[in-house]
Amino acid sequence: MRPNLQIKFSKQFPAIGDAEPLDIKEVLSEFLPEVAFQPLKDWKSELAKPRDDWTPPGELLTSFTNKAGRFEVWKGTLSDPAVKQLVKRIQILVPLFIEGGTAINVDDKDAGHWTVFFLYQKKTDPSNKKPTYIFAGYSTVYRFFFLHLPPTPPTTPLSDNTSSPSPINDPIVIKEDFPLGTPTVDITTLPCRSRISQFLILPPFQHLSLGSRLYHTVYQTYLSHPPTKEITVEDPNEAFDDMRYINDLRCLRSLPSFQALQINTSTPIPKTGPVPKNIIDEAAAEKVRKEAKITKRQFYRVLEMQLMSRLGESVRPGIGLDESKKVATATERKEYALWKLMLKKRLYVHNRDALGQLQLEERVEKLGEVVKGVEFDYARLLVKMEDQEQKLREEGEGVVVVMNGKGKRKSTTEGVDNDDNGGSVRKKARVEEEEEEEEEEE
Repeated sequence: MRPNLQIKFSKQFPAIGDAEPLDIKEVLSEFLPEVAFQPLKDWKSELAKPRDDWTPPGELLTSFTNKAGRFEVWKGTLSDPAVKQLVKRIQILVPLFIEGGTAINVDDKDAGHWTVFFLYQKKTDPSNKKPTYIFAGYSTVYRFFFLHLPPTPPTTPLSDNTSSPSPINDPIVIKEDFPLGTPTVDITTLPCRSRISQFLILPPFQHLSLGSRLYHTVYQTYLSHPPTKEITVEDPNEAFDDMRYINDLRCLRSLPSFQALQINTSTPIPKTGPVPKNIIDEAAAEKVRKEAKITKRQFYRVLEMQLMSRLGESVRPGIGLDESKKVATATERKEYALWKLMLKKRLYVHNRDALGQLQLEERVEKLGEVVKGVEFDYARLLVKMEDQEQKLREEGEGVVVVMNGKGKRKSTTEGVDNDDNGGSVRKKARVEEEEEEEEEEE
């Protein structure tokens, strides 16, 4: 990767007072390395030099083959000079292809917190039978220190019906000399939240299941990374969200503990009052979530999709009218009602501030509208997932059924996706999605 910029024009806007023509080179210099501005002759000369032994920087994580050819995923950190140089050269792609995307400051003192995953297509040069690498996309991941404090224990009641903290219940105090990042502590071993920041597949390589494969590789890397406690995503756009939902659901379905989660149809449905807490085994669900290192909102959305897919066909929400549905049994109707209660509870808690400003009747109506929208979205994703898997089976390619952290099932086949052009992009807020994922447990 060696970018080059040449600016040509037949006529230049003459300066009029304070209005001067824009210096294009100066503007683009913020996004391009100095080597990009060398004379065209020198650039061509550098490209002509033989590089038969060149390989991408970092370490090779995985390689795979699909209908588009052979691909490899390489991983490195910005503390590696070769990785740093390559990131400088490709960062111009971020504002070009990611709406609202910004470049990384590779010279920051915390540059070592960044890990970069490069996706390359590997071909053989017919003239000399040597391998050549074609850049197809990349993703960046930043590690945040994960500070998880235990819940504050209850205070000890006194005889006069007042409460006062006991010595064992004193507030937790973090010492100022906590050895974070000191020479005596290896910061890479500290607990962290690994956040996918940028994710880009170049246009010629989109719609080829490469986004899912890259996402899957990133996810599996941190699933088996002991310091990582959660894997999050920064401001995903809707295309990336779809890909993420489908891949997370497929991955979780490979876990027997996730498959065992189900709606407890013996739970009574109250006419008034709070939603029952035993609709599902919450302790078991939380154990699976931590094992999969998925944030709460993402996990429970995927779990809701899974449980909806198991509802009887007579009550299961779909994306269109189906007049051929059978009459629902009482058990099926109750299971669907419990599923909706679970969904409504999550949505209400997440949007309590907005819903709390409405009158009761309007609040119920608004929540019902949101539930219908979520049902449709889940149904759309389940249909898309099924269609993609069927297409891959017809083409002779498999689908990802993987969860290889701590000895779980390993990847044996190729992944699927939809648009594969996701990135660190802000999207229009939805009622159930109006906060950034990073804030949910802060």
